[in-house]
Amino acid sequence: MAQRIGLTGGIASGKSTVSNMLKEKGFTIVDADVASRKVVEPGEQAYKQIVETFGTGILLASGSIDRKKLGALIFSNQKLRLQLNGIVHPEVRVWMAREIERAVAAGKNTVILDIPLLFEGGLTYMVERTILVYADEKLQLERLMNRSGFNESEASMRIASQMPLKEKLALADAVIDNNGSLAMTKRQLENIIEQWKLIP
Repeated sequence: MAQRIGLTGGIASGKSTVSNMLKEKGFTIVDADVASRKVVEPGEQAYKQIVETFGTGILLASGSIDRKKLGALIFSNQKLRLQLNGIVHPEVRVWMAREIERAVAAGKNTVILDIPLLFEGGLTYMVERTILVYADEKLQLERLMNRSGFNESEASMRIASQMPLKEKLALADAVIDNNGSLAMTKRQLENIIEQWKLIP
């Protein structure tokens, strides 16, 4: 049976960078963000429920969901955010479970579950161990503003919508401090792979 390792972090903490490093080493990544995009494509069950709940005003001309418009709606409204999560999260779990089965059938030894809201969503039952990618909030804010073109209050609001990384530190089995160089991040990741004897 394949080992299941949970990879998590906060927005702009560098989790995707670590995920790509694992991919380069041949590990199978099952990405919750990819899943959340797949399950809301036109024709999917979650797509129909989202349109029923939030109206056609959140759609692009192509019929796809305008993620920016929907994001702006839910980031400032917790009730709507919970409503959306209630639609999307169960579908994401089904999609991820299918991908894990596929990796196991293909004879993989380790499957990395890349889940931003691993702790908030109570999804630790899906994995045996967890890795947290950590960055100071000031650095998170800078990276998010540079990457997404948000102003400071928009970026702060998105960071505040997640559990603070400081709180996640106590919950993780291993922590990668991503405040330094890429080389330092890579070295920490390689140490974890070695300690946990992870094989792709």
